Amino acid sequence: MTDTTFMRQEVDQIPGVVRTFLDASGSVLENAAARLRHEDPAMVITVARGSSDHASAYLKYAIELTLGLPVASVGPSIASIYGRDLKLDRAVAIAVSQSGKSPDIVGMAQSAKRSGATTIAITNTPASPLAEASDFTIDLHAGVEKSVAATKTFVTSVVAGLALLARWSGDGELKAAVDALPESLAKAVACDWSEMIDALDGHSALYVLGRGPGFAIANEAALKFKETCGIQGESYSAAEVMHGPVSIVTKGYPVLGLAARDAAEASVADMAHKLAGQGARAFLTSERPGAATRLPFAATGHPITDPLSLIVSFYGFVEALARHRGLNPDQPPMLRKVTETV
Repeated sequence: MTDTTFMRQEVDQIPGVVRTFLDASGSVLENAAARLRHEDPAMVITVARGSSDHASAYLKYAIELTLGLPVASVGPSIASIYGRDLKLDRAVAIAVSQSGKSPDIVGMAQSAKRSGATTIAITNTPASPLAEASDFTIDLHAGVEKSVAATKTFVTSVVAGLALLARWSGDGELKAAVDALPESLAKAVACDWSEMIDALDGHSALYVLGRGPGFAIANEAALKFKETCGIQGESYSAAEVMHGPVSIVTKGYPVLGLAARDAAEASVADMAHKLAGQGARAFLTSERPGAATRLPFAATGHPITDPLSLIVSFYGFVEALARHRGLNPDQPPMLRKVTETV
């Protein structure tokens, strides 16, 4: 492929889209945060699938680390297939969906509202059934996303949740870091991971390692390897990979360690270096010394936001990897942009 793909265009748009979101969304974020402070919920549930579920997993770690509230990902089928309502009278339900149309996501949001939860929709389609089912709708303002592989909507979904969390918690340092993300993510777009492209020639499987919010990013990266490149990407916590999965890491096996500047950096880096020492072809987003090959990264200056810049750099890399393999990342086989599950 010689023309610029939609996926590449949308990766390049991420810093501007995030700036547009932050400029346009102050009112709804303040109103939702005020409600949450008043209600003082005992727990949070998230409702999502695919990339949106990875965004929700990121927010799970962020909320637990910032507020100390437990966060659970609830299977949408509890409402849509099994017809059960949960006891959510002191809960917040955050539903994340680009289209806002998937029947199971909408059904779970409706169920949560019936059960007494405060419901918040994070969506790129404010006039949608999910928005109608929610007390607050946070519009991503991301514009049309033409590539099947979600990029700018994933990043902006995380930013939306973090912007809400910063206001809800009153954490001024987190709010400042979120407000500075357009500049940080512009640097992330410019990070060159092309050294890893040739290293993956001849390989159809790999591991992606992360921990904490970085594990949510590892999940998203593993999905994009599958979606755009037909590579069996598997994500693992750096704490879990030695519990069995390490047995298939043979000489030259590819490993990507997504280490952020947070308390888990040493754990991810040490595992990537350990696997490299055992013969793996390991790449790592950390300056901690060892056997793995260092990849450039754009630090954001805050441990909660730092993992997000890694996925932006990764998106640029995986789009180029797909083209290197003769694939069109905009149109993965057997996939559609909007997936409506029951």
